[in-house]
Amino acid sequence: MTNNTEDNTENPSKSIKVWDLPVRIFHWALVVLFITAYITNSLGSDYFIYHLWSGYTLIILVSFRIVWGLVGTYHARFNHFVKNPVATAKYALSVFKKKDTHYLGHNPLGAVMVVILLVATLVQAITGLFTNDEIFNVGPLYAYISDELSLQLTSLHRQLFYWILGAIALHILAVIFHVVLKRDNIVRAMFTGKKNLPTSEDSQPQPSDDRVSIKSSKIMLAIFILAVLIAILAVVILTAPEAVTDMEY
Repeated sequence: MTNNTEDNTENPSKSIKVWDLPVRIFHWALVVLFITAYITNSLGSDYFIYHLWSGYTLIILVSFRIVWGLVGTYHARFNHFVKNPVATAKYALSVFKKKDTHYLGHNPLGAVMVVILLVATLVQAITGLFTNDEIFNVGPLYAYISDELSLQLTSLHRQLFYWILGAIALHILAVIFHVVLKRDNIVRAMFTGKKNLPTSEDSQPQPSDDRVSIKSSKIMLAIFILAVLIAILAVVILTAPEAVTDMEY
C-alpha cells in the first residue's frame, strides 16, 4: 500500500497513502452535520432536539480532529502541515505560478483554512450549549450563566454560522482551483486516501518529508479518543443543573 505505481501515460506517478480513514470520515461527516444543523435550525423549535444532537456530534468530531492533529498519522498532524507566516506568505505569492511547490498533504494556505474552520466550528458548537431562543428552548448548559450572557452567546452562535459559511465557500473555490487548474484531484484523495507523487516538470518537487506514505490509519487509537471525548461530553451534559427560565409557568 505504500508505493504502488499507477499507469498514467501523460504523467507517470507513484500513488501513496496520505489521508487516513479517520480524517476522511471526519471530513465528510462534518459536511453532513453542518447541513443537518442548518436544516434542523431552519425547521423551527420542534426540531430543536435534532439541532442539539447535531451540535453534540460536531463538538465531538471537531475535538477529535484537534486531538488527532497532535497524535494522529503523519499528514494529519498540525506540526507537519501548519507553516509559519513567512512560509505561508511565500506559498501564497507562488500559488498562481506554473511551477509552485506541490504538497501531498495540506498546503500552507489549506492549513490556515483547516485551523480557521476547526476553531470557528468548535466555538459555534460550544456556544450553542448556552443558547436561548427566547421561546421554549435553551441549551443544556444554560443554567450556568445569566440570561443576558446567554442571549449574547446566542447572537455569537448565529453570526458565526455566516462566517463559517463564507469560509466554506472559499474552501470550495480553492478545491475547484486545484482540481481544474492545478490538475490535483484532492476530492478523490479525500475518498481514497491516496494521492499521486508527480514526476512531471510542471511542478516543483515537494519537500522530502512530504513524500511519507502512512502505513496505518491507527483505527484503535481513533476509537479510543472518540470514546473518551464522548464520555467527557456526556458527563458535562448529564451533570449540568436543570435550566429554569422565565419562559416556564
